[in-house]
Amino acid sequence: MRAEIETIEAFDAHVRAEKSLAGCVVQSLDLRGRGDILERTPVHNAFFLGCRLKHRVAADLAGRGASLFPRLPQLPFDAYPARLYTPQDLYAGLDDGYAGTPDATVYGWTLRDRARLLDATLAQSLHDHFVSDALLDVVTTPRSGVGIMGGHSVGRGTPEFEQSALLGHGLAEAGHLVLTGGGPGAMEAANLGASFRDGTDALVEACTTLAQVPSFVPEPGAWAAAGFAVKQRWDCSRLSIGVPTWFYGHEPPNVFANAIAKYFDNAIREDILLRLCGAGIVYSPGRAGTTQEIFQALTHNFYALELAAIRPMVLLGHEYWTRTVPAWPLLKALAKGRLMEPHIHLVDSVDEAVGVLAASAPG
Repeated sequence: MRAEIETIEAFDAHVRAEKSLAGCVVQSLDLRGRGDILERTPVHNAFFLGCRLKHRVAADLAGRGASLFPRLPQLPFDAYPARLYTPQDLYAGLDDGYAGTPDATVYGWTLRDRARLLDATLAQSLHDHFVSDALLDVVTTPRSGVGIMGGHSVGRGTPEFEQSALLGHGLAEAGHLVLTGGGPGAMEAANLGASFRDGTDALVEACTTLAQVPSFVPEPGAWAAAGFAVKQRWDCSRLSIGVPTWFYGHEPPNVFANAIAKYFDNAIREDILLRLCGAGIVYSPGRAGTTQEIFQALTHNFYALELAAIRPMVLLGHEYWTRTVPAWPLLKALAKGRLMEPHIHLVDSVDEAVGVLAASAPG
């Protein structure tokens, strides 16, 4: 197995211990101050991905059998990210307004014609590959991951927002790692609840506080700033993960997902998000995106050949999923007679959803 070296501290420690970088993958490091070390260290079959190197050192490495993948020019993002984003990464400079943040800058870049040229699409594909790699470094046991899916338009201060927050909290308290689509609405609420360590009474108070800025429209900056203020007041340190996309860049990422895997390609994002929810998925009311996620997971479960591959599915809201958006009847019909049939559920309360996932995990 190749050693993956993603920090300068790990680089120094590896060279000290092994006296070699042969076969290693060195990712997105500034090595301009390590030229002397590199020139006397074996590097055969090593990969240097997006590292900063002096030209002389780069030529020497290539001549001694290393493969160099250069940094790509004129990009507002790192094509070789070695770790997941944090809210602080994406919202750096927020005090001067959302438009100047890295998140907004990258989204603006995707809207330009230049972003559709071959070198730019290559950069996006590389970026998403390495985001997936970083995400798999964090979610090391997918069978503990629970997804909470729901609509982006759920406003702060609504009963639906509070319900999603309590759902995220209940699942996290039960020992699950909560993953969401990473955006606003029900996703924000679920990440808030999952990350929250100060109890349910304080969580309800935090939801009320957030309601002072009920939506990311018209100003995402004020919305994000209100989230950061809540994080300063209460302990929101428990790990929860958001998996948003610049494909829906008009929906900013929420600040309560303290590890963020943000993608360019929405299809890859949807696939890996659902794949990592091995302990089950809860669907709060939502529209097209949430419905897509229901049937994407259904397709996986429909063709599963063993119980261990089944992801329990819980639809939260009997009236909504049978009448407003009647996904439940179709889900039930397709599940009939399949391995998945005992592992689809329609419930009306947070406690039921948490209890079902505790009792229904297959295998």
